[in-house]
Amino acid sequence: MEIGVATFPTHDSLGPAQVARLAEEHGYESLFFTDHSHIPASRETPYAGGVPLPRKYVHTLDMFVAITAAAVVTSKIRVGSGVCLVIERDPIQTAKEVASIDHLSGGRFEFGVGAGWNREEMANHGTDPRRRMAVLRERVEAMKQIWTQDEASYHAEFVNFERIWSWPKPLQRPHPPVLVGGGGPTVFDRVLAYGDAWFPNYAPDVIERAAELRRRAERPIDLMVMGIPADPAIIEQFEIAGFRRVVHWLPSAGKSVVEREMDRFETAVDEVHGH
Repeated sequence: MEIGVATFPTHDSLGPAQVARLAEEHGYESLFFTDHSHIPASRETPYAGGVPLPRKYVHTLDMFVAITAAAVVTSKIRVGSGVCLVIERDPIQTAKEVASIDHLSGGRFEFGVGAGWNREEMANHGTDPRRRMAVLRERVEAMKQIWTQDEASYHAEFVNFERIWSWPKPLQRPHPPVLVGGGGPTVFDRVLAYGDAWFPNYAPDVIERAAELRRRAERPIDLMVMGIPADPAIIEQFEIAGFRRVVHWLPSAGKSVVEREMDRFETAVDEVHGH
């Protein structure tokens, strides 16, 4: 089982390049960054965490800029989006960004995708929250065409373009892994339609639900989980259940706090393996 970390890259915390160097030095397999273009001041959509919205949501750097900064100062660790709010991004431009980062990183990009939870945020980008899952699917499908075809076309309800050229193509073939986030009742439909992996936030029922996904899948689907706690018993459960990757949240803070949390998670992992 691979061990990764994730963080909200804010302008006033340890920078993404520094976090990436530290994570690679500590031997982590992957590093993921979050994606929020803004947070609407209305705050009408409730935060699922059940507490006031953490400050880091409002102060994040652009995700693709953060990933690029991490990629160019490392050589082994995989870097990715956890997750990219595709419904808030133009698919042609996003395909270019993903391919460019995969090219610059030497094929180390992991493309986590999702529809997000903040309805006002997506509406500000012109996406009807009621249609966000259909928008997500079309944009991911369209990007796959751009990555894999020399002359790409795509025609659907929300995405429509005819015969375009776009390079570079990703180094990974046919494209970087598409990790589908989310834990709603229809998430497996999305994973099976266009995902290479299911990448939900940690919840007590994720392992049980993963068994359902395996029963439905007619092709290999990777299992990964975001936000796993530094608890040896929980980590062991996911390892036994066959999850390929578990990812632990790091605080948006200075170096000493970030490194202390890395050490805490590593200690929990070591306990699972009897070190």
